[in-house]
Amino acid sequence: MARTGTLSGAAGNMGVGLATVSRRIERLEAAVAQPLFLRQQSGYRLTEDGTALVERAEEMEAAALSLTSGLRQDAEVSGTVRLATAENLATGLIMPELARLRQEYPRLTLEIVTDIATVNLHRRDADIALRMVKPERGNVSLQRLGTLGFGLYGAPGYIAGRGQAADTGNFDSDDFIGWSGAHANLPAAQWIERILRGRAAAITTTSLGSQLVACVSGLGLALLPHFLARPRGLVCLDADLGIDQSIWLVTQSDLAQSRRIYAVADFLRDLVRRHAAALNG
Repeated sequence: MARTGTLSGAAGNMGVGLATVSRRIERLEAAVAQPLFLRQQSGYRLTEDGTALVERAEEMEAAALSLTSGLRQDAEVSGTVRLATAENLATGLIMPELARLRQEYPRLTLEIVTDIATVNLHRRDADIALRMVKPERGNVSLQRLGTLGFGLYGAPGYIAGRGQAADTGNFDSDDFIGWSGAHANLPAAQWIERILRGRAAAITTTSLGSQLVACVSGLGLALLPHFLARPRGLVCLDADLGIDQSIWLVTQSDLAQSRRIYAVADFLRDLVRRHAAALNG
């Protein structure tokens, strides 16, 4: 229910009737003596207690999946899996570790699609996705793997030249590296817009990779994921921006039991778990 937001979606994923799902929710809420869902016309939404319980349940789910992974590895894994993800996760997290997946499953081909703005799992543009936006509809299985933390970063040389701005704690005289208008919906873009208060950014781009290079080059301050910025020697001025994002593993529900899909999903779960500290920042 937490993953689909509707009784019908949960019933479809579980292979049971609507009444059965409703009864199970009522029993669970009675067992914990707390309301876990808010019933709304648009569907079900988690309460704070429900959100906390889901996080613990997902930890248990991940442990159970890891326990059974050894049973699945005996069968040969082959074929192509199309993975949709963000460019920064593909190049900074996934690519450096793909050799391990290839060594374990040499007959598996992974097709990585980073233009996720045009990828829709509901249209079957991809088999599986690692993304920061939680899908609100569709016949997909969801699992929250971790958190992608962001900070306000600048190059050491730029920070050293900030002068009085470093003492006053404001950014009125700082240059910012921002997003182009087409990406104005991003939390990072909206944060920068609030800080600039009508001023123009020094430079705007359409990719996080180019913002990282611009920041390293001393062109201004940028909102960057910790796991990309810190290895490049950038200085973090603020790590409490309120724009951290959850990392979601999204899988076509009818493909979740496929050996090749499971192999990639298990690889991604382990990858995010092992790099949790760097991703969280």
